[in-house]
Amino acid sequence: MEVPNVKDFQWKRLAPLPSRRVYCSLLESGGQVYAIGGCDDNGIPMDCFEVYSPEADQWTALPTLPTARAGVAAIALGKRIMVIGGVGTSQLPLKVVEMYNIDEGKWKKRSVLREAAMGISVTAKDYRVYAAGGMGLDLRPHNHLQHYDMLKDMWVSLAPMPTPRYAATSFLRGSKIYVLGGRQSKYAVNAFEVFDIETRSWTKFPNIPSKRAFSSFVTLDDRLYSLGGLRQGRLYRQPKFLRTMDVFDMEQDPEGSRPSCSLPLVSLLSSSEPTRTEIERGGWLKMERSFFLKKRRADFVAGSLSGRVIVAGGLGNQPTVLETAEAFHPGKNKWEALPTMPTPRCACSSIVIKNCLLAVGGVSQGLSDAVEALCVSDS
Repeated sequence: MEVPNVKDFQWKRLAPLPSRRVYCSLLESGGQVYAIGGCDDNGIPMDCFEVYSPEADQWTALPTLPTARAGVAAIALGKRIMVIGGVGTSQLPLKVVEMYNIDEGKWKKRSVLREAAMGISVTAKDYRVYAAGGMGLDLRPHNHLQHYDMLKDMWVSLAPMPTPRYAATSFLRGSKIYVLGGRQSKYAVNAFEVFDIETRSWTKFPNIPSKRAFSSFVTLDDRLYSLGGLRQGRLYRQPKFLRTMDVFDMEQDPEGSRPSCSLPLVSLLSSSEPTRTEIERGGWLKMERSFFLKKRRADFVAGSLSGRVIVAGGLGNQPTVLETAEAFHPGKNKWEALPTMPTPRCACSSIVIKNCLLAVGGVSQGLSDAVEALCVSDS
């Protein structure tokens, strides 16, 4: 794929959300974007449910959520949308599971989770939903992995995750579910574990090299990027915004044994005379500081777009939210400045659709209803 020039990226202002909010969940189905729940100005979970049509640049209200909630796990299964757990109006985790039928325009209650939880990580394969982790009513992180059988409307417990956590990032690759990071109480976790759907077993991968909260994970080609975040203060250490980038080569077998005296050196540069090298640590590549983000940031929008890794907005060392955006070029191994966000924000919901990265809602000076898209021009 030819990687576009930074000049080919531009922000577009789209129709705003019908109401200001933060912590809404976004998903795509049939080329439309669905926005589910979220918190209002008073921090109260909402029952709103809308669909955005990119062709019409228009939001349309849909039947409201039967249970108001924020921070839900949401997944599309063909013409159905499933919402799982989250935080209710009591400010406590929920066990309620509901499913929306897009063709019928109706919600139905489904089998509840065995325990109430917020911050569940959800993936789906072959119409089977996998829900990992979460934080329960006692505020403890869960190690549950549950699979939802849609035909029987029941949850089945699978092998527990080695590291209990909530708010982890998970994604599917082949028949494996990768689960990264997350939190235990207020503190970040750097565990990286993979569940094999076929063998129904977990494998511990090498930990993410830098432990940080409010970072982002992006996959591009066969690499996984762990970006930015906040190093939390314990004892005498002050919290610190970071511009760290850790990269994992997903083609490597972290379990494969190698002689310790001959770690392979892998050049990151396409030049015939490499000047920088990286040492492989079971798949994690040792990064030079020159490959780090230009700006320190946490709680930002991130995604991959046309062969580049994108970050935008968030919080950093300045007193206001960040407006800057930047793109990483894997061939050049460097970050380049992009046009700034029209509405600087942190804590946005985001999704990539039709060659655009959408930043939805979030926090500006207060809560925001802004919807803006970073798009790559056809040229």
